[in-house]
Amino acid sequence: MPISIRQNEILDLARSEGRVLVDDLARRFEVTLQTIRRDLSELAEAGLLDRVHGGAVPRSGMVNLGYEARRRMNAEAKAAIGRACAAAIPDNSSLILNLGTTTEAVAAALLHHSNITVVTNNMNVANTLLSNSSCEIIVAGGTLRRSDGGLIGEVTTQFFEQFKVDYAIIGTSALDGDGDLLDFDLAEVRVSRAILRQARQTYLVVDHSKLDRSAPARIASLSEINGMFTDRPLPEALARRCEAWGTEVQTCDPPPAA
Repeated sequence: MPISIRQNEILDLARSEGRVLVDDLARRFEVTLQTIRRDLSELAEAGLLDRVHGGAVPRSGMVNLGYEARRRMNAEAKAAIGRACAAAIPDNSSLILNLGTTTEAVAAALLHHSNITVVTNNMNVANTLLSNSSCEIIVAGGTLRRSDGGLIGEVTTQFFEQFKVDYAIIGTSALDGDGDLLDFDLAEVRVSRAILRQARQTYLVVDHSKLDRSAPARIASLSEINGMFTDRPLPEALARRCEAWGTEVQTCDPPPAA
């Protein structure tokens, strides 16, 4: 089911605040109570919210943390993942970086690469790479998600379809035992799928916390990914699947605390 811009903002509010109320949402978006009730019902039917008296709450087990909380979580592990992934990217190459705090860590580790082209729908990635004068930065169009500086939507999907790059580096909100990459936002999922189609090599960057989470929308399988960078060994069953698929897994431990 396509999700409107207003419904995406309602989801962001529910995930950051833990609950949304019909009356508050109607005032915020300057629409009728009936319109908000319909939005909440559609989001509930999509498995993204649970209706409660007077409003809705995030579906149990599917709560997405706010951007600042995600940025701080496992920061050292993400930095180690970013360095390891960046080390696999040669100079004189083109790549796409999508949304996520771990892909932002990759961008920070690319500051000394030479003659690279980075295409991104992540404003934080673009701002980070401004410091690298040898990096050409191409920013996608689309709808700006204020909560994390991400650009999403059909315009963004169509934008990425114009490119064919050497590497795609993506993050994900959750990774299940079957090896499926999962996310909360269907609009973001469509963008991620387009990114994967437009690259010769695809890498997933993800810290261990994503293995303890769930999300309702499927991006792809690890069987479709060339390599994965993470901070802890995968569960044995998933590691065996990756070996059978030919998906290379690199574990990069963060430095010990001082």
